[in-house]
Amino acid sequence: MNVTQEPPLDLFVVGGGINGCGIARDAAGRGYRVGLAEMGDLASGTSSGATKLIHGGLRYLEHYEFRLVREALRERETLWAMAPNLIRPLRFVLPMEKGGARPAWMIRAGLFLYDNLGGRKLLPPTRALDLRSDPLGAALKPKFGRAYEYSDGWVDDARLTLLNARDAADKGAEILVRAKVAAARRENSPEGGLWRIEIERGGERLIRRARMLVNAAGPWADILLREALGRREARHVRLVQGSHIVTRRRFPGERAFFFQNPDGRILFAIPYEREFTLFGTTDQDFTGDPARAKITPEEEAYLIEMAGAYLREPIRREDVVWSYAAVRPLYDDGASKAQEATRDYVLNLEAPAGEAPLLDVFGGKLTTYRRLAENALEKIGGAIGSKAGPWTAWSHLPGGDFPVEGLAEETAKLARAKPFLGEALAARLMRLYGLEAYKMLEGIYAAEGLGRRFGADLHEAELRWMIAREWAMTAEDVLWRRSKLGLLFTPQEAGDLAQAMAQPR
Repeated sequence: MNVTQEPPLDLFVVGGGINGCGIARDAAGRGYRVGLAEMGDLASGTSSGATKLIHGGLRYLEHYEFRLVREALRERETLWAMAPNLIRPLRFVLPMEKGGARPAWMIRAGLFLYDNLGGRKLLPPTRALDLRSDPLGAALKPKFGRAYEYSDGWVDDARLTLLNARDAADKGAEILVRAKVAAARRENSPEGGLWRIEIERGGERLIRRARMLVNAAGPWADILLREALGRREARHVRLVQGSHIVTRRRFPGERAFFFQNPDGRILFAIPYEREFTLFGTTDQDFTGDPARAKITPEEEAYLIEMAGAYLREPIRREDVVWSYAAVRPLYDDGASKAQEATRDYVLNLEAPAGEAPLLDVFGGKLTTYRRLAENALEKIGGAIGSKAGPWTAWSHLPGGDFPVEGLAEETAKLARAKPFLGEALAARLMRLYGLEAYKMLEGIYAAEGLGRRFGADLHEAELRWMIAREWAMTAEDVLWRRSKLGLLFTPQEAGDLAQAMAQPR
């Protein structure tokens, strides 16, 4: 049994999704001693299975979630400035149809609020479109002649999570991956009330002690409370499965579509990884182990049918090159329909006198993770003592320390500095790693220095970086979370990569 960390940690976070990693980063940056355990890979649950949008949530206005929408809208440009390589502005085209699910006046009112609730500065405002003269209109059925176009953003969700963990580790946090919290109990000590946390990792049992425990286990939050903390009646999270399909590119340009379905649900169609289009998402209640979430035939058929109601060229099942599903851990507010359940978050602090406090994180969405972390730190400071104040709004994630609109210029600089990369690889490396691409390529002056090519444009130098700096342990980590190169790898190449990663290092 491995017992370390004396004196005790200030904070131990359970869960390596976006909320857990965001809290760990914020806390480590304020000077707290922080540990984090993730039972799988970082972002291996909900935080790699999102629609990958940095958005206010236009449809949440229908449910009067004004506080949530306002907070999310304000976060769009803050997060863009933090990670200008990972996050990009995206224009969404909302086609209009007579007798549609939502009347035109409602759409106009919603978009007016959307433009003005959140302190928009750099993102362009809403405008009306004539799809009959817009090149994008050619992808739609002829009946769609008018549309509105508005701004939101896109993000690589798994890498956003990963870089929060990286920055937390750079600031002193201990990040444990593939490390399951098996038990946690309160105990007394000369230092006061502490949590004793038992962690299973690779056949080894680790012990950590901390002044405070944060349950940020996402879909597993109630499971953690029941199994590790013995709270048999824990029922706080409503599990809602969201599924997506990916096809080859279906329309030109870099704008996305927002489609409205007669049943009141919506569908995004988003340019994805240069050569593909992403369609999503669904909303259906889920029971069972969140790790087993998988798109159902009914969900796939629904997405295909819904897209076909708008697109001139319908999607066939054989056009789907990849699909994925994840479970969203929504706070259970008793809504009758999954799509009506709140996307807001709830932070529940339990601090019995003289005992170590517990903070449970329920719900939340990708766009508001940074504000959730700030609010969590307020409660943490109140429970175990404050350190430094808020800092993340003016920060950069690793590799993102360049002007918010400077990605194209930085990509051109990298291509000039390392001409052997070629434009396409230089662009991909800058998008994924930002300025840290220079560290990855340090000492490499020719294509031969990149080492073995495993498939697509993945080379040994990049793989070494993922393993050494990004906790990558398996081919799946590399191909579907550190990158999306799985879309371009053949089965043979993926197998060869898995075999190479299984070799002792």
